[in-house]
Amino acid sequence: MWIWISIAIVALIILFVFMSVKIVRESEVYIIERLGKFHKVANAGLTIIIPFIDHVRSIVSLKQQTMDIPPQEVITKDNVTITINTVVFYSIVNPADAVYKIQSLKKGIEYLSVTSIRDIVGKMDLDSTFSSRDSINDKLRAIMDDATNNWGCKIDRVEIQDITPPPDIRDAMEKQMNAERNKRAAVLQAEGERQAAILKAQGDKEAAILQADADREAQIRKAAGEADAIRRVAEAKADEVKMVYGAMMEAKPDEKLVQLKSLETLKDVANGDANKVFIPFDATAQLASLGTMKEVVSDEKNKDNKNK
Repeated sequence: MWIWISIAIVALIILFVFMSVKIVRESEVYIIERLGKFHKVANAGLTIIIPFIDHVRSIVSLKQQTMDIPPQEVITKDNVTITINTVVFYSIVNPADAVYKIQSLKKGIEYLSVTSIRDIVGKMDLDSTFSSRDSINDKLRAIMDDATNNWGCKIDRVEIQDITPPPDIRDAMEKQMNAERNKRAAVLQAEGERQAAILKAQGDKEAAILQADADREAQIRKAAGEADAIRRVAEAKADEVKMVYGAMMEAKPDEKLVQLKSLETLKDVANGDANKVFIPFDATAQLASLGTMKEVVSDEKNKDNKNK
C-alpha cells in the first residue's frame, strides 16, 4: 500500500512540476494572472508559475501581423461610390494593454480602418482618390496609429490594395484614357513630323549653302583662269610687238615704208566687223600726202602723152 501511495505522491509531484514550468517561445509573451488578477508578462525562456493559483491568460505574438480589411463601399466628395480594399500591418508593443484594454484587438483595428477610410476618402473627389494612394495610406496610418496607441498596438503600414469604381464610371474612365492616349499619340506624331520637317529644311539649307559656295569657288577659279589666260595672251602679244618693233628698228625703215605699213593696218581695220572706223589725225595727213603724190604722178603721165 505504501508503494501505491509513493507512486501517487511522485505522480502528483511530476504533475505539479509539469504545471509549474512554462517555456515561452521567442517572439511570444505569456500574460499570467494570479487569482484572476494580472500578475506579470512572461518573456521568452523558462517561466515558473504556481499551479491552481497562477493562470496563463493569453499568449501574445510580438511579430508584425497583417490584417486584410474586407472591401468597403465609400462615397467620394463628388458622390461616386467606390469599393476600397486595404491591408493593415501592425505589431504589439504592450501585450498587457492589448489583452486588457480592448475586447478584440483585430475587430477594433478593422472598425477603425473602415471609419478612417470613409472619413478621408469622403473629403476627396474620384480623380484625387486614384492619384493620391500614398497620401491616403499615410493619413490612415497616422490616424490608426494614434487611436491604437492606447491598446498597446503600433500600426506600421496601411496599404490600399484596390479601388474599384462602378461599371459606368469605369467605362467612362476607359474612354477618357483611350482619348488621352490617342491625343498623346497624335501629339507625338505631329512633333515627329515637325522635327523631320525642321531637319529636312536645315539639310536643304546647308546643301544650298554648300552648293552656293561650290559655285562661287568655281566661278572664282574660272575667272582666275580666264584672267591668267588673258594675261598670258597679252604678254605674248607684247612680246610679239617687241620682236616686230625690234626687227623694224634693226631694218631702219624710211618714212614711206612706215606710211605703207600704216595703210595696210588701216585696211585690215576697215575690213573688220565694226560699222565705223576712226582714223587718227596723223594717218589722214599721210593719206593726204599720198594723194598729192598720186596727182603729181598723173600730171606727169598726161604731159608725156601730149608730147608724143
